[in-house]
Amino acid sequence: MNASHSVLVVDDSHAMTTILRRLLREIGYADVDAVHDGAAALESLRRKPYALMISDWEMPAMTGPQLVKAIRENPDLADPRMILITAHGLREDEAWLAGADGYLSKPFTAAMLREKIEEVFSAFSDQAKAASWMAAQRA
Repeated sequence: MNASHSVLVVDDSHAMTTILRRLLREIGYADVDAVHDGAAALESLRRKPYALMISDWEMPAMTGPQLVKAIRENPDLADPRMILITAHGLREDEAWLAGADGYLSKPFTAAMLREKIEEVFSAFSDQAKAASWMAAQRA
């Protein structure tokens, strides 16, 4: 885990953004910004290259999966690792289909959050290594 990564938290609940920022600081992240809707998240991503975005699943106007899709479809935006959080149980297949790198069910602890972040970045690293290896094989 690289705690120097910048993190964007997206949740329509001000209480939840406060909790997430506290948990992220607790596990070592200092550069954490928070916004309260998908449009503000897209604007933030245009201004700053975040390594990680953690978004609520259920938000008015633009849901978490819709936000993930909008980011993945826009090559001008940074390509952060994305974790969706939900209070509605298991949604792994839905998160994957939306293009998210992972999901967490509420409630969760700082340790669970750290584990999910490590899992997401580890999988991304493995994918990058595999892509590099495949490109070298084609050359």
